[in-house]
Amino acid sequence: MTKSAKGSSIDTISFKNLRRLYLFALLTIAITVLLSQLLIQYNLNSQLSDSRIINISGKQRMLSQKLTKEVLILNFVTDTAKKNEEITSINETLSLWKTTHFNLEKGNDSLGFPKEKSKTLSVLFKAIKPNFDSIVNATTLFLENKKINTKESENQKLVQAILENQVVFLSKMNQIVDEYDKEALEKVTLQSKTEYAILVFTLFVLLLEFLFIFKPTNQKVEKLISKLLSSEKKALKLAYNTEIISEIKENSVKELKSLNYAMENTLLYCRVAPDGTVIHIGEKFSKLLQYNPFISDKTFSQVLTPIEKEQIVIDRILAEKQRSGWQGELNITNRDGESLWLDLSMVPVTIKKEESELLIICFDITERKKAEREVERLNTENVTDKINQQKIISSKIVENQENEQNRIAREIHDGIGQMLTGLKFSLESINLDDKEKAAQKIEYLKKLSLDIIKGVRTATFNLMPPELSDHGIVSSIAKLTQELSKLTGKNILFYNKTHFDKRLDSLIEINIYRLTQEAINNALKYAESSHIIVQLSHSSTILSITIDDNGKGFDITTVEKKRNSESGMGLLFMKERIQYINGRIFFNSIPGEGTRITFNIPI
Repeated sequence: MTKSAKGSSIDTISFKNLRRLYLFALLTIAITVLLSQLLIQYNLNSQLSDSRIINISGKQRMLSQKLTKEVLILNFVTDTAKKNEEITSINETLSLWKTTHFNLEKGNDSLGFPKEKSKTLSVLFKAIKPNFDSIVNATTLFLENKKINTKESENQKLVQAILENQVVFLSKMNQIVDEYDKEALEKVTLQSKTEYAILVFTLFVLLLEFLFIFKPTNQKVEKLISKLLSSEKKALKLAYNTEIISEIKENSVKELKSLNYAMENTLLYCRVAPDGTVIHIGEKFSKLLQYNPFISDKTFSQVLTPIEKEQIVIDRILAEKQRSGWQGELNITNRDGESLWLDLSMVPVTIKKEESELLIICFDITERKKAEREVERLNTENVTDKINQQKIISSKIVENQENEQNRIAREIHDGIGQMLTGLKFSLESINLDDKEKAAQKIEYLKKLSLDIIKGVRTATFNLMPPELSDHGIVSSIAKLTQELSKLTGKNILFYNKTHFDKRLDSLIEINIYRLTQEAINNALKYAESSHIIVQLSHSSTILSITIDDNGKGFDITTVEKKRNSESGMGLLFMKERIQYINGRIFFNSIPGEGTRITFNIPI
């Protein structure tokens, strides 16, 4: 075997080795992706119970509040039938509360609650147990006394014990919920780090594939094409001279077929003369461009696209870059009128001195470009949606301001204005000579003056309650609940559970007042509530206000989707207002059972 034949055999072996490496790299990437998916699915399955536990533990706080509220209601009920209904409801709430707490503490396989807990959770559950047991025992004894209508003084102490322990229970339960949330976050963080590690490994494999497979393959293809073309021409000239030349030709043809088969089925490529004439085009490339090289003879630009403007651009690139080469992305239109994106590399290949051609290799990146445009479109839609939503909020705010101004104008015109007019006419009609009638009119004017003062106070209270500026948020909320209870005839109670008496920034206080006012009005207007309890508590960093009602409740998800409805916009306004003072709002509502709204404001 000649030296040339040996070199060709070595090139074929190297090419096969590169293919094996290529398959090995693809297999490695596939295994990496499969393992990452298995790991992610495993982590996701292990975290399914986390959200359920956090939800149930959060519901425990609501149940403790509901239990306390029902006990308070039962304490004031005198009607026997109503009392029996409240006792039954309290028993049901107490049973559910005890069962759920036991499952959280001891674990439950059917609910997916783990029996093994972290050391921190075990300590927290142990710390909360005395308060939990105290509430259970006090509630049980309270119900027994209520059933037989005895020991009212003892019942008051039991109610007080329930309220005191319920405050501590809520605080400790918040710590348990925070710990569950913290542990779930740690799991998610670990999963995120694992995914990043797998991503880095995959990118590293791709880099190695590029450095040791694609790049060497490209160089090898260039060398093989140049060598095979030269060998083919020599073989044609010396085919009939010697048996050795014939053998070289045969081996060269075999190698050329092998290379041609590989290129035809794996690459989008073609060979182009410097003037743009197509020397050869691969089968896969021909199918993509719907071009038959056997029945037509076109330039490279005409093969790529039937659009004249696009042909001019391609011809210019060929003319300017045929010596230096070129790499870039082309957007062309195929013969079906569809847009096609190609990542095109143009490599100059020298066949002989003063004789060269261009090797063009392409990759179809149309789907990638479609995905990029879809991402841009979605981003644009998100920005548009946010702008439209802000416009709706702004228009609603202006509309509410106009309605409030009109309401105040009507109150002043219809109420205070008419009374002042009556006062004016009465003053003008007083005859001091008739002392008896004058005295009667003066008494009438005194009463009318008191009504005017009351009207003015009512109007100014709606604008800015004097208690808010004089005494702070606690007094203003207490006054608000008293006034609304008198006006509506509903049972609206206020409890300052932690005896909060500090003053806050005036902007924060007015926003807290308006939020509380909005929540109570919603409970009266939409929920059809008969009992509303407003509770205020605080810690060293958080002021918390909770509004509970026994109304008809609502589906939070459904209401939030109806952004254009009055109720949906009401929730949105409350969220906007609480964010303005860096606070957080929580909605808990069960259709048919009632609603709880909680405001947490940093202090």
